[in-house]
Amino acid sequence: MNRYFGTDGVRGRVGQSPMTPDFVLRLGWAAGRVLASTGRKRVLIGKDTRLSGYMFESALEAGLSAAGVDVRLLGPMPTPAVAYLTRSLRASAGIVISASHNPFHDNGVKFFSADGEKLPDEVEAAIEALLDEPLQLTAPDALGKAQRVDDAAGRYIEFCKSTVPLGLSFAGLKVVVDCAHGATYHIAPRVLRELGAEVHAIGVDPDGLNINEGCGSTSPALLRETVRQVGADLGLALDGDGDRVVMVDADGRLIDGDAILYALVRERVETTGYAGGVVGTLMSNFGLEQAVTALGLPFLRAKVGDRYVMEQLRRTGWLYGGEASGHILCLDRTSTGDGIVAALQVMAAMKRTGLSLAQLCSGLKVYPQVMINVAIQERVDLSSLPDVVRVVEGVEAALAGRGRVVLRPSGTEPLVRVMVEGEDAGEVEGLAERIALVVRDATRREVHRAG
Repeated sequence: MNRYFGTDGVRGRVGQSPMTPDFVLRLGWAAGRVLASTGRKRVLIGKDTRLSGYMFESALEAGLSAAGVDVRLLGPMPTPAVAYLTRSLRASAGIVISASHNPFHDNGVKFFSADGEKLPDEVEAAIEALLDEPLQLTAPDALGKAQRVDDAAGRYIEFCKSTVPLGLSFAGLKVVVDCAHGATYHIAPRVLRELGAEVHAIGVDPDGLNINEGCGSTSPALLRETVRQVGADLGLALDGDGDRVVMVDADGRLIDGDAILYALVRERVETTGYAGGVVGTLMSNFGLEQAVTALGLPFLRAKVGDRYVMEQLRRTGWLYGGEASGHILCLDRTSTGDGIVAALQVMAAMKRTGLSLAQLCSGLKVYPQVMINVAIQERVDLSSLPDVVRVVEGVEAALAGRGRVVLRPSGTEPLVRVMVEGEDAGEVEGLAERIALVVRDATRREVHRAG
């Protein structure tokens, strides 16, 4: 188990371990040492719009320089832009300073390999191992240099546009884009306008403190209201670092990551004959699995987290996967989850088919889903508790192929997440409550017995 690296880099509250400037300096040095082990290297650093980004950018720059690594500073830049620029500028690695959809008082550091993908586990482990070593400065004549990449935004804008077929214009589409006062504020509206759309932009006035505040993919109410007010054809909401997107149809109905993934894959099947499969997660709606299967494609579930979706896609050779939260992977277009690129693919599908967003998603029946968080005193192997096993088997038998059950311990909190899906909302709620009660009682008894 890593001490600092989670599924998406290192993250925490600013000023509390590990998100302190002294730790981030050491993290930069350790990463630089690992990356520079085979010669002089160059690393890109991008960030979102959090006030603390200035502090952590300077700390990373100092640590990398101390390890003999040259630094290229990108400024405010979406996470997927850093992944793309790492590849196109032939950098050794890319670093993003962001806590994604979290409030401004959190921040984090995540890494991309030279291929624009999340670092392999063994590289993260090597970086963590060096964090225990004394910081050893490289020779004064071998220190890394730093400079800014002035045209970073323009390079990424052109890349985003290139994922839409040449000659396809978004003229005639009126779109609202919510940039969450985050890293896409100066990019997403330009991309859409340059592709011909009529754009109404919100969430584009970052002040360092308002990132994700009442806006963006985790708070789409403002987007839904604005789409209806201005009479837009659709809306899209990105998160603070631009790797997630949710959409809204012309009537203000939310189109989450499951629906976006379905719309995209449906169009690919109909226009290109795509015959691979689709990867979701344990939390992807049961309706998505059924809809994908109805298209004649296999569907697999990965653990929650886009890196696990990517692992399954690489293993199978498939191209499309994602999470309901809005992480969408289109490996025929880019190497990582990219909110702007995913939205562009759906808009291109609308233009090619002549269908509205609602029509494009019409083959997806979303099943009612109930999630109950059960507090536990300590981690327990749920599969070893007979009462829990029996109640889950009973609920699965009651659903009889009309739904599913997921029990998932939280990775960050002392909770067990009980999720039940099915055709009838009332039935699903009752079944979820039945399982939650048994999980609560059984885990308490187990902790008491073990104590």
